[in-house]
Amino acid sequence: MGSAPSTSTWAPLRSPVYRALWIAQLVSNLGTWMQTVGAQWMLVADPRAAVLVPLVQTATTLPVMLLALPSGALADLIDRRRLLIATQGAMAAGVGLLAALTGAGLTTPAVLLTLLFMIGCGQALVAPAWQAIQPDLVPAQQIPAAAALGSMSINLARAIGPAVAGVLVSLSGPTLVFALNAVSFAGIVIVLFVWRPATVERSEPPERALAALSAGGRFIRSSPIVRRILLRAALFVAPASALWGLLPVIASNRLGLSSSGYGLLLGALGAGAVLGAFLLSRLRTRFGQNALLTTAAVGFALTTAVLALVPNFVAVLLALLVGGASWLLSLSTLNASMQLSLPAWVRARGLSVYQLVFMGGQAVGSLVWGLVAAATSSVTSLLISAGFLVVCGLSSLWWPLHARTGDLDLTPSSHWPEPNVVFDPAPLDGPVLVLTSYRVAPEDERDFLAAMDVLGRSRQRTGASQWRLFRSVERESTYVETFVVRSWGEHMHQHHTRLTGQDLLIEQAVERYTDGVPVSEHYLAVRNP
Repeated sequence: MGSAPSTSTWAPLRSPVYRALWIAQLVSNLGTWMQTVGAQWMLVADPRAAVLVPLVQTATTLPVMLLALPSGALADLIDRRRLLIATQGAMAAGVGLLAALTGAGLTTPAVLLTLLFMIGCGQALVAPAWQAIQPDLVPAQQIPAAAALGSMSINLARAIGPAVAGVLVSLSGPTLVFALNAVSFAGIVIVLFVWRPATVERSEPPERALAALSAGGRFIRSSPIVRRILLRAALFVAPASALWGLLPVIASNRLGLSSSGYGLLLGALGAGAVLGAFLLSRLRTRFGQNALLTTAAVGFALTTAVLALVPNFVAVLLALLVGGASWLLSLSTLNASMQLSLPAWVRARGLSVYQLVFMGGQAVGSLVWGLVAAATSSVTSLLISAGFLVVCGLSSLWWPLHARTGDLDLTPSSHWPEPNVVFDPAPLDGPVLVLTSYRVAPEDERDFLAAMDVLGRSRQRTGASQWRLFRSVERESTYVETFVVRSWGEHMHQHHTRLTGQDLLIEQAVERYTDGVPVSEHYLAVRNP
């Protein structure tokens, strides 16, 4: 996708509910970053710090690998507002327990990592639902701006929270920062209690959990655009996680800093990210997405190399400003691309896979780079990761984001005619076989087959578990398309909730090469008694 004008980054703040939630989220993010500093600094003095400190990142993000897919399906199936309220309350209770145990002197490394893992489970449940409510808060054209503001909230918190936490930890220990984080969840819960989103009445039966998971997986597998976004995310986050995991070790052992100095380093990353957010709208109008991703990867590589090679506090601080801006450019570009490539019915599930790749890659990457540091040194580990980041930037020459990324018509489109049924199937009846016949002039067959290849992916994205195209051996220039949907209820979801304007354009492209209107028939599997 090339350069394009974009909505002002500040436009979503005109919505009172979005504005209140954004402020509440900023306060909660401040608490989260304060907690991270407190947790990591508790482990810096341990002889096993090179391994234990990166495990803080792993314990916080590993739950995404376990719960991302179920949480995405859950957020698409149940009331997202109630899900968010429940999970925010549960996380507040978990952090409160951590504060109490720390105050009593009972928080060993094992206890700390276990509680961080439990809190991370709540974050894994929150992330897809939080992203998926954005269209309920702001108009569709403001979703990229809302994603950028979300990143800005995280990075404002990263700029302020660690510095504040460093001072508090040096004065009173980590108990206070844990307690403040427990309180920070209150604002989000209050705003969500007050907010009453519009409800949409649906005539279709609700999707079943396992079927919803399967449908989300088929959509990802059948969407080249989404798969490429996920690949770009993995190529970036895997090496970039080394800086996040090893920064406290470098701060303590190489730069000789206290917790306050480490907080300033994290604050520099956050300040750089905020600067990147201010520049993002202008950069997107001048450069394409692939150029931004390449620049971000190379910029983060330079930051990582400086962190490894230059034992000077001021130089590292300046480099981290560049790193923070590079991190924001990559995150915002990928997140906005993902949101603009997912139709509403599968948005939470698709975003959960994105979270799985990004946060899971960060969790595994932090562990791997920590092990590399333990086997060699922190400097060696950082230099290797910087090399991989340069490779990531160059790889956009071979694996760029697809040209149509973020440029699809994803408005719902119920353009399929209702089948004329002679009996009423139950929602769980199935599988359903759909046959569609096409007559094609010989001179159009090549173009028809190319268009049908695209149509096949469209059928699979919306629910087909099997798809094939057959050519008649008895009738000249006749083709029959077949696809199987696992139940009648899921096929009705295809008709009424899953088709988009892009699917309509794909079908119209096929019809350009056919004689007459294609005829469809529906067959339901018979179960012998």
